[in-house]
Amino acid sequence: MSGKTLLLIGAGHAHLGVIDDIRKNGLPCERVVIVEPRRAMHYSGMIPGWLAAEYRASEAMIPLQPLVEEAGIEWIQASAIGIDASGNTVRLDTGDDVAFDICSIAVGGAGRARRVLGDDPRLFDIRPIDRFVDRWRDLRDGAATPRRIAVVGGGAGGLELAFGFANAPMPKKTRVTLIAGEGGLLPDHAASVQRKARAELAAQDIRLIEADASFEDEGLCVAGHELKPPELVVAAIGSGAPDWPRESGLAVDKDGFIEVDRYQRSCSHPCIFAAGDVARRTDRQLPHSGVHAVYAGPVLAANLRRAANGQAPTNTYRGRGMDFYLFNTGRGEAILSYGRIALKARWLRKLKDWLDRRWIDRFTR
Repeated sequence: MSGKTLLLIGAGHAHLGVIDDIRKNGLPCERVVIVEPRRAMHYSGMIPGWLAAEYRASEAMIPLQPLVEEAGIEWIQASAIGIDASGNTVRLDTGDDVAFDICSIAVGGAGRARRVLGDDPRLFDIRPIDRFVDRWRDLRDGAATPRRIAVVGGGAGGLELAFGFANAPMPKKTRVTLIAGEGGLLPDHAASVQRKARAELAAQDIRLIEADASFEDEGLCVAGHELKPPELVVAAIGSGAPDWPRESGLAVDKDGFIEVDRYQRSCSHPCIFAAGDVARRTDRQLPHSGVHAVYAGPVLAANLRRAANGQAPTNTYRGRGMDFYLFNTGRGEAILSYGRIALKARWLRKLKDWLDRRWIDRFTR
C-alpha cells in the first residue's frame, strides 16, 4: 500500500460507489479522507416516490457515518470552497486546508433556477436535494399547504416530480402544471415514450405547457399561455456548476463544469478526478443524471485504486447504447423508456422499486 493520501470531495452517487469498493477491497493507499458536510445522502431516484408517500424519508437516505467507519475512511464534516490544483490542497469552509496526492470530486451540481427563471420566494430548486426535501417537508406540514404547484423542466426529473406532487397526500386537492419549456417533454426520449408520458399526464389531470417560463413583475409568466399564479414553483431544469472549480485552475468548459477524459481524470491535472453532475466528459456526451453517476462509481473506484499505486487508469464508463429509464407515475405504475420501447405497467413499478431498494441496501444493510 502506498503512503499517499486520496481525498474524496463530496459523497455524491459516484463516490458512494468508491466507498463501497473500499469497504470490500480495503484502502487503496495509506490515508483516504472524505470531505462532506451532510450526515446522510438522499437518493434522487426515490424522491418522487417519497413525495407521493410511497416511501418514508429514511428509506431514501444513506447515513454516511457507518459507511466511512466500516471502510476506514477519515471523515471531515465540512464543505470544500476552493482547490489549489497545482499545490494539491483543498480549502474548507472551516478555514482549514487539506493536502492530497490524489483527489476525486463528486459534489453534485449547483442549483441554477434563480439564474434562469428569476428570483421569487415561491421558487424551490431541486438542487441541492437535501435542502429541497427539508423545504418541502416544512411547507407540506405547515398551516398553508400549496394548492397550485408548477414544476418547471421537461426532462425525466420534472416529469417524475409532477407525478409525485400530483399524488402527494395533501389536505386539499392540488393542481399541478408541468412547464416543459420550448424543448418539449422528454426531448431526449423517443416519440413513443413522449406519447406515453403525455397520456399519463392527461390521465392524472396534470396540465402540460411546452413553452419557457420566467418570473416577471406580475409573477410566473409563460408566453402565449394563461397561468393561474402558482403558490409553489419547483425547478428541475438541470444542474449548474459550482463556482469554485472555475476559480481553481482546473480546466472547465464554458459552463464551469470540470472537463474530464474517458477515465474521469481532469484534462489539466491528472492527479484530480471528477464524476457526476460536477464533471463534463470530453470524449463523449453523457447527460447529467443520477443513473450515470451510479454506474460511473465502480469505474472511478478502479481508476483511483490504480492511480494510488502509481499506475495509469484503464477503466472507462461508456454509458449504455440505449438509456434505460423507469418513470414513477406515483400511482403504482411506471413508464419504461428504452430506445423506442415505451410501456406502462405495475410490474415495471415493482421492478423500479426493487432496483432502487437494492441500490440503497448496498450501503445500509
